Amino acid sequence: MTARAPLDPAVAAVRLATRRALASHADAAVIVGVSGGADSLALASAVAFEAPKLGIRALAVTVDHGLQKGSDAVAAAAARTCTALGLEARVIAVQVGGSGGPEAAARDARRRALRAAAVEIGAPAILLAHTLDDQAETVLLGLARGAGAASLAGMAGSRADEGGVQWVRPLLDLRRTDTVAACAAQGLEPWRDPHNDDVAFARVRLRRRVLPVLEAEIGPGVAEALARTADQLREDDEAFRDMIEEMIEDIVEHAEAGIAISVRALAANPAALRHRVIRHVVASEFGVSLTRSQTLEVARLVTDWSGQGPIDLPGCRAQRTGARLTFAARA
Repeated sequence: MTARAPLDPAVAAVRLATRRALASHADAAVIVGVSGGADSLALASAVAFEAPKLGIRALAVTVDHGLQKGSDAVAAAAARTCTALGLEARVIAVQVGGSGGPEAAARDARRRALRAAAVEIGAPAILLAHTLDDQAETVLLGLARGAGAASLAGMAGSRADEGGVQWVRPLLDLRRTDTVAACAAQGLEPWRDPHNDDVAFARVRLRRRVLPVLEAEIGPGVAEALARTADQLREDDEAFRDMIEEMIEDIVEHAEAGIAISVRALAANPAALRHRVIRHVVASEFGVSLTRSQTLEVARLVTDWSGQGPIDLPGCRAQRTGARLTFAARA
């Protein structure tokens, strides 16, 4: 009997991470986002291997953003590879808007397409191929922009959206080198996105210039440390969210043309909770994300009020009225 060749360690690691992610979706359906790059091909291959064992229907979806010449051919090639792996495969062409910059607009269009496919086939989960390297880059970008803890918490391994669909990232504990090695071991030829080499993008500059310098000057393990930081901040953020939801039930009430918060209750809490309550109320009632400076100005109506008037914010107005801090839509 011929001995079976040992399984490549990178392939084994990707399959194990994928198996764990799929375990809670047995006998269901999943969408796999596949760009054709090394990360998504490694994930697609692992899903093709693991999903049948769990009775899972897996549909690989490649989104053609139409932003590069020949993008349709790239998408078709990715779909053919997924079909050869044994997956159902589909290409969805989208129109990318201009809101929020090209990267954000493309991401929004991609997410809408993936979610629509999930709804169509009744899939409770969408699998994405982000790695630990992507997580580290996300944290660094957040630090550079002065983002809050919610942003620095990075990407969750699994998160349900408002419609209950789970967005799952099985490979967040693996490095990009693992997915590249897994593809090489299986004879898969990933597509190399030219945007990933374009230093006009901040994320590419981080990947090509900043992280290598940090590794060289501080020592190895920087990416892993950034990912651990994201995990810790995510735990803190989840705890804060639970506390805020409990607080809001007690201190927030509907007012004429808006919503009101007890000044006394806000003042009695630490600044971290006070600021989060303010941001949460404005975001949930008016769909606006306040900046740090805007949040601090509103908080002064609670902690340093000397009769100052209302503060105009995007989409609403904050005003101290006696013992209440009120928020109302701007006329």
